[in-house]
Amino acid sequence: MNLSKNIVLFGAGKSATVLIDYLKKKAVEKNWTFTLADNNLELVRSKLEGHPNTRGIRIDIENETERKQLIAGADIVISMMPPFLHYLIAVDCIEFNKNLLTASYIDPKIKLLADQIKEKGLLFIYEMGLDPGIDHMSAMKLIHQIKKSGGIISSFKSHCGGLVAPANDDNPWHYKISWNPRNVVLAGKAGAIYRKNGKVLEEPYETIFESGESVLIDGMKPLTFYPNRDSISYINTYDLKEIQSFIRTTLRYPAFKKGWSKIVAWGLTDETYRYHTKDLSIAAFFEMHFQRIGLQNEIVELRKNESDLLNQFRFIGLDDIDTILPMQDATAADILQFILETKLALKKGETDMVVMLHELEYTIHDQCFKTNSSLIAIGENDQHTAMAKTVGLPLGIATVMILEGKIKETGLQIPIIESIYEPVLAELAKEGIVFIEKTSQKEV
Repeated sequence: MNLSKNIVLFGAGKSATVLIDYLKKKAVEKNWTFTLADNNLELVRSKLEGHPNTRGIRIDIENETERKQLIAGADIVISMMPPFLHYLIAVDCIEFNKNLLTASYIDPKIKLLADQIKEKGLLFIYEMGLDPGIDHMSAMKLIHQIKKSGGIISSFKSHCGGLVAPANDDNPWHYKISWNPRNVVLAGKAGAIYRKNGKVLEEPYETIFESGESVLIDGMKPLTFYPNRDSISYINTYDLKEIQSFIRTTLRYPAFKKGWSKIVAWGLTDETYRYHTKDLSIAAFFEMHFQRIGLQNEIVELRKNESDLLNQFRFIGLDDIDTILPMQDATAADILQFILETKLALKKGETDMVVMLHELEYTIHDQCFKTNSSLIAIGENDQHTAMAKTVGLPLGIATVMILEGKIKETGLQIPIIESIYEPVLAELAKEGIVFIEKTSQKEV
């Protein structure tokens, strides 16, 4: 049998689960080969399940010989590796004339390769997941539609969050881990910059989680948000140079944000000071940490009365003398990551939820309008999560369309051009990833 195309995917982690299943199905439908490579061969085999037209490979991604051999034999490459490893794969894809897709942000090193990618007629699509990814595609579709109608956009707010589904929302944080826990621990550390009412505002890490702004989406409890890193750079990306307000944010339930503001204020995300943690319980760590930074009196006051905040910290182990930290030596951020993975895990059979909302305000012929476009996706279980679905399917759909010649662009791209986002959004809709739009006229 001649299997005419070979898709190579690097990375078999949790967020790749739905992508892997999609590519397994397409490999059979199209009579292609799907190759899955990861340093954990047992994990690879468990994901492939002996499916036809697939092969699993154990690879050390930093082993140049192994990596080059695998890329040389590919027709297209997808990287779900940690972001710092994409560059190694990208360089080899250029050498062997292979197209590349990833859900990660474009980084400065990749930008330096843009001319080579274009000169070779290759297509590298970055930011092709959920956020970034589906957010870009759905936003640009709206922006282009409004501009084609003669609209002038004055405000753009884009919110996205990975949350626990309502059916499994059973802890005082109203949150469970459905993606990389390290990213949750370090969220907001770079601070944030965005535009509001014509002014560029910068927020330091210490205050990002303190604001009380919220949004309402039909059928849901109110959600709050915190700003994402650098929103300003996307003003040019979205061709909205004259816009008055522009912000990209992360959604959470209000209780999470209130609790997390204390996590930050109390130094629990610190990555500098290292604790000797051998045989230390979670409760003993908290006591040691609060003593070291002089918070004993504040914790004594916290314990005097029952409160939502006390319940949150008790839930993550403030009084847990039974759970022993598995590491010998660690920072507060390392220990917090372990705590989240232990206390806020998505349990077997439980479901997560992805929520996205775009809010646009604009004028057409001196009339003011507001359009809200929202997406709610619920996962199937703790493996086939909404997060894995919304991160993985855009990559899988685009991969198939490139191989079939339906996407013909070249160069280093993110999915903001119509020839990419239109067909991908249409396929996503078939998979149940659908936006609901509501437009209302505003008083001037």
